[in-house]
Amino acid sequence: MGWGTVADVLAAVAMLCGAFLTLAAGVGVARFPDLLGRMHAATKPQVLGLILLLLGVALRVHEWSVVGMLALVAAFQLLTAPVAAHMVGRAGFRTGKVDVDALALDELTPDQTTAEREAAEASREAGEPDPSDTGAPSDTDVEAPPGRREERREARRDEQADPDL
Repeated sequence: MGWGTVADVLAAVAMLCGAFLTLAAGVGVARFPDLLGRMHAATKPQVLGLILLLLGVALRVHEWSVVGMLALVAAFQLLTAPVAAHMVGRAGFRTGKVDVDALALDELTPDQTTAEREAAEASREAGEPDPSDTGAPSDTDVEAPPGRREERREARRDEQADPDL
């Protein structure tokens, strides 16, 4: 058994594993219920699956120019996927798409509250309008419907008890 046969077998295994991880990422994006779960499925297994596919191609193709290009694609994916996931998660958190009650640890809310307060104080000192004032009624101006948070918690408990709902 020569190096060519071993490389072909390793390439096939890497490509199959990469294809499986990419498929699992796609299923996760379609099946996970919330933004953070879908974001996880769209980044971690997808990136590893792509890198395994690229490794399989690199083992199969024996041209350095192609291997160099594959390495650049892998590096670009490794650099951009975490940044994109971070930005999507942060935007989802700020727009209220993330259920804060479901988080085990929420480190962003205190920082966000402090930053908003400091921005409002700085704009007041400078005589500018409040940056958080969009002209729309705020949460303090309009009462939230009573029991809304409790309804969400109860619906979540029902979903966990009976996932077919």
